[in-house]
Amino acid sequence: MANPTVIKLHDGTIMPQLGLGVWKAGNEEVVNAIHKALEVGYRSIDTAAAYKNEEGVGKALKSAGVPREEIFVTTKLWNDDQQRPHEALQESLEKLQLDYVDLYLMHWPVPAIDHYVEAWQGMIELQKQGLAKSIGVCNFQVNHLQRIIDETGVTPVINQIELHPLLQQRQLHAWNATHKIQTESWSPLAQGGQGVFDQKIIRELADKYGKTPAQIVIRWHLDSGLVVIPKSVTPARIVENFNVWDFRLDKDELGEIAKLDKGTRLGPDPDQFGG
Repeated sequence: MANPTVIKLHDGTIMPQLGLGVWKAGNEEVVNAIHKALEVGYRSIDTAAAYKNEEGVGKALKSAGVPREEIFVTTKLWNDDQQRPHEALQESLEKLQLDYVDLYLMHWPVPAIDHYVEAWQGMIELQKQGLAKSIGVCNFQVNHLQRIIDETGVTPVINQIELHPLLQQRQLHAWNATHKIQTESWSPLAQGGQGVFDQKIIRELADKYGKTPAQIVIRWHLDSGLVVIPKSVTPARIVENFNVWDFRLDKDELGEIAKLDKGTRLGPDPDQFGG
């Protein structure tokens, strides 16, 4: 089996291309999920202050027996904390039992309250202080990205956005790429595969490669150059989602999956959310 792939961010940081998302996982169940993930070979964990499970993530990392420097930890600045990013990160670090996070992301732009430029300036300082090795954003549209770049001169390393076969966000992905911003997919399986796993092309590729529909979709993300963080607390699913390194989709197959794009957003609209 091929080795898990990594991505080099524009600030020089190396991160795994496939990680474990822990959205909606409780503090207790997240411990077992992370232990299983690390045992399988995952080395990237994506949490957030808003997930209310940073304590569980910290407990899992502390007890897993894997050296800190081998694990890439992401957490996020919540909307209510955009005017206090330093305090918010300190609170997250305390819960995570860490001295730093590898990646700190602003969770939403929240244009209605218009503090995201101020928050980004604070995050730049956090990176300078070494509390966050890299900084990025989630759910930013082009106008939000352009504004923080123009007003601070600092470009996010990542834009984590809702992205799956039904919402491929090709224009935003391309814009990110031209600005050396890595695109990362949240809800990569369209929230449990609804409307995706039963698509004819996904089923055909699963049969061809002897894989599950979820594995086909994860491989699509990887072969599209995306960082991907499928969420699961089920041990068998955690293993399944990582077992994607022994095959690749070809250009024609990627092109067929591209036809599934319907612009179907399952999560909130970034221009409207959080006001």
